[in-house]
Amino acid sequence: MSLISNMLGDNNEPFDPFLSLVNKCPVLNTPTDWKETPEAHVFTADLPGLKKDEVKVEVDEGRVFQISGERKADGESDGDTWHRVERCRGRFMRRFKLPENAKTDEVKASMENGVLVVKIPKQEVKKPEKKVIEIQGN
Repeated sequence: MSLISNMLGDNNEPFDPFLSLVNKCPVLNTPTDWKETPEAHVFTADLPGLKKDEVKVEVDEGRVFQISGERKADGESDGDTWHRVERCRGRFMRRFKLPENAKTDEVKASMENGVLVVKIPKQEVKKPEKKVIEIQGN
């Protein structure tokens, strides 16, 4: 086996730099969709294996929406031999800056089968009124 093969890992699979990055980065392992409907901003995040009490949803005063939590490692026993570890473990966090039309005081979240859905209603944003300024002089 060559030195490069040893460094890159398993010889049975071709090296994929993107896949390696995804497996090491909790943020990339928390895919989140954001769509805007006429009524709301809807976020859908895949959080397989997590329960709702392991996930935290927050919106701060600066209209920053955050999903966070922790994927914990499976219990290990003496004598276990791992042949491959591909699932991401550890803390994760996703943050999104919400637009001015987001009603941050009416956020609703639900989770079913490892899919988190967060709905943030929209409000009409008043456009600033234009004031005509009279120009003085001759």
